[in-house]
Amino acid sequence: MAEKLGVYICGGCDIGANIDVDGLAEFCANGKHSAAVAVAKSNPVLCSPEGKAMIEADIAEHGLDGVVCAACSPRAKWDVFKFGEEVQVERVNLREHCVWSYQEDPQFPGQMEVIAKDYTNMGIIKLNKSRIPEPELPDAYKTIMVVGGGFTGMKAALNAASMGYPVMLVEQADTLGGKAATMYKSFPLGAPFSEREQEIGIDALIAEVEGTENIQVITGATVEALAGAPAQYKATVGGTEYEVGAVVMATGWVPGKPEFLAPLGYGTIKNVVTTAELEAMAANGGIKTADGKTPNSVAFIVDTSLLTKDVSYGPCGDACEAPEDLPCDDTKEDEEECETFKYEDKESAKHLAYSSELTSLVALKQANYVRELAPNALAYVIYDHMMVPGINEKYYQAAQDDPGVMLTKGTVTGVEEVGSSVVIKAKDTLLGADVAISADLVVVPTAIVPTTAANPTMNFVYRQGPAFPDLELFDGFADSNYICFPYETRRTGVYAAGCVRQPMGLGLAEEDAAGAALKAIQCIESANRGMSVHPRSGDLSFPEFNFMRCTQCKRCTEECPFGALDDDEKGTPLPNPTRCRRCGTCMGACPERVISFANYGIDQIGSAIKEVKVPDTLDEGGPRIIVLACENDAYPALDMAAMRGKSWSPYVRFIPVRCLGSVNAIWVADAMSKGVDGVMMLGCKYGDDYQCHFVKGSELCNRRKENIAESLGRLGVEPERVEQYEVSIDMYDQVPDMIDEFVENITTNFGPNPFKGY
Repeated sequence: MAEKLGVYICGGCDIGANIDVDGLAEFCANGKHSAAVAVAKSNPVLCSPEGKAMIEADIAEHGLDGVVCAACSPRAKWDVFKFGEEVQVERVNLREHCVWSYQEDPQFPGQMEVIAKDYTNMGIIKLNKSRIPEPELPDAYKTIMVVGGGFTGMKAALNAASMGYPVMLVEQADTLGGKAATMYKSFPLGAPFSEREQEIGIDALIAEVEGTENIQVITGATVEALAGAPAQYKATVGGTEYEVGAVVMATGWVPGKPEFLAPLGYGTIKNVVTTAELEAMAANGGIKTADGKTPNSVAFIVDTSLLTKDVSYGPCGDACEAPEDLPCDDTKEDEEECETFKYEDKESAKHLAYSSELTSLVALKQANYVRELAPNALAYVIYDHMMVPGINEKYYQAAQDDPGVMLTKGTVTGVEEVGSSVVIKAKDTLLGADVAISADLVVVPTAIVPTTAANPTMNFVYRQGPAFPDLELFDGFADSNYICFPYETRRTGVYAAGCVRQPMGLGLAEEDAAGAALKAIQCIESANRGMSVHPRSGDLSFPEFNFMRCTQCKRCTEECPFGALDDDEKGTPLPNPTRCRRCGTCMGACPERVISFANYGIDQIGSAIKEVKVPDTLDEGGPRIIVLACENDAYPALDMAAMRGKSWSPYVRFIPVRCLGSVNAIWVADAMSKGVDGVMMLGCKYGDDYQCHFVKGSELCNRRKENIAESLGRLGVEPERVEQYEVSIDMYDQVPDMIDEFVENITTNFGPNPFKGY
């Protein structure tokens, strides 16, 4: 607990021009928290060398253990306001959240000073209720286990080994190489990017891996169990237990089930094959029709319009539009088989959409196979969207310039067998006319389905089970946040690379392998110092439990998005600090309020809420609204709005939270009991298009809000006084209106909190 504080008020960036900074410093020195405030000063520019030197001198002279910097946003100048490991710092945002965003209310003018005093009091009490974390420092295992010995896995292993880390490469097949070993050639992996194809060099890559001293290759084996936590995993492989620090999962992909290609003639027309089948033909030395002849024409279908019917498949007994050949009679006895169909077969069709870029590039590559292996044949490519982003445009241009490759835009309307040929009908071509193209062989796309779609387990020995959770959110791909944190999974310490994460070619897979290997190294080195990884990298805090009051309700163990908590036979939580990402979801879940962090806790935020000066009536100074803002998207959006000259009601007070998942219901109760008129919760988007940095936080908060509403209703307080809003970081232009509309709704439709004045 910080007990000897210095409070410093900055006068720069328009703060001194609008607020009496000397008076505010005097208010802090002589106010309700004067016993904890040893020094209170103002400075024209607090972040200047002179301003920082002043603070450092006071720390030395007065033995300060806490510094409150009332200046700009904590997102700015964070590298300046650091004063060593023994001095805690609390940032009070007077610039963006007070001066720059101030909106004068003619009915109650002069609110800026009130806002500034509230925020400084809140900052003082937050720091006073904060302790320096004392993290656990485990003896970290340094070995990185790479699961999957294909192209991506081998590249990841070499990357980690080159950084000096021992690597254990596990491959379920008897030999290394994976899918890349079955390919004939690749589309370009380097300059000049216009060449028809390049050798993959898989044999040389295998030899390099097997010849690297600190890479242990284990083939013909799988991960039977992964117990423990990052930096201290115990992995069971082939019946032997290994000590592992972190894991790179590069298990790759499997071809989508071809039954869904039936609308394109696959399975009924003998000379319709998949790209995977053509790849095998080329690798075996030739391209042949069903009767063994070299074709004179080969057509590649890139358009998948016939396959995109939106069908919802559910377990037996639910509404279902499964294909006629699905072995299902709508009885519960077939539920397991139907679920398998739902999870695998449906994904085969869906994953074609995710594979669009690769579908285009593979068609161009295999059209060049035709030119090489059947030089007298003509290759047709019929596409709806030719997706060749970036430098791959050169590869597309090279195909355009080849007189033996015919490219046409078109929507495929049918595929039928006419004699020994296959006829493709298409509309909406570049020239506008409908066309019919006859070919000896037709090639249809192969969906890239991640291995985790069919088998989502890593055999974790976790309380939440052996599998990666909620993979349906990612359509089977083992990635928890494409936008902000590539390579991450819902299990800290396990990082996905290659096609198990998203469809990609070998060039991007090589980059992925490097990224995932570096993430694994970062995880080990952070855990070794007691630090969190992503997104709160470097955070030394971790959940602390008062087990004497724990009721074994299991909410914390069940709701943690990352499976950080196990439990004993009684249901008492068993923390695993290196699994934890410090989001505070467990803290928000706990009904007994027995979970907190050293520098972020139930009492700390509750005390900050109570520091807001609430008038006894609306006529004495307007309403008061508490805004709990997620620090990841909502808080930056507020800063950006203020920087762009946006303003909002002077009656709101912002409190940053790590994640809305950390919001405990008691904070709302504290606010309402104090007479606060409304509580806004601004968090990341959730649902199918979620953007929550901690995956489930906003969703869990919304679920808990329903319980809060019931509690408020029993107290005679309108549930509408507490609302949650979804905010992405680019909604800075909309957030001010959200705030003003909420304040207007409270004052106009509900009036003062009935507990106001008590």
